[in-house]
Amino acid sequence: STPTTAAPKPTSSPPSPAPTGPAPPVKPGATTAVNTAKAQLGKPYQWAAAGPDSFDCSGLTLYAWRAGGVMLPHSAAMQYDGIAHISVSQLQPGDLVFFYTPIEHVGIYVGGGQMIDAPYTGAVVRYDSIYNPNLVGAGRP
Repeated sequence: STPTTAAPKPTSSPPSPAPTGPAPPVKPGATTAVNTAKAQLGKPYQWAAAGPDSFDCSGLTLYAWRAGGVMLPHSAAMQYDGIAHISVSQLQPGDLVFFYTPIEHVGIYVGGGQMIDAPYTGAVVRYDSIYNPNLVGAGRP
């Protein structure tokens, strides 16, 4: 048999430094996005799912923000690349938090250092701390 070579994994650009200027205003749909994410708590993680019965990480943020009037791509890296970056100190409920280099995970910030995310196979949509050594950036849809 002929050996096969796995296709190289697509990479996203490395996270850019956090901006130093004022953050863009929070969109009116942020509260709706947070409330929509909260309504999904306890639903199962499923890779490539974007609701309404199961979610992966970017499917959850896509679903929540679609309810808030913003269309996001179904990819954590593409979400990171497509929204305004903010510093973690500027986080407001509804903002997105991103993890790993390259970007492989996203959650929706709900305040108090907490996010809602769909973490991995076998888990459910849940609250989780954003304070994680793999946190690499934040953005505002």
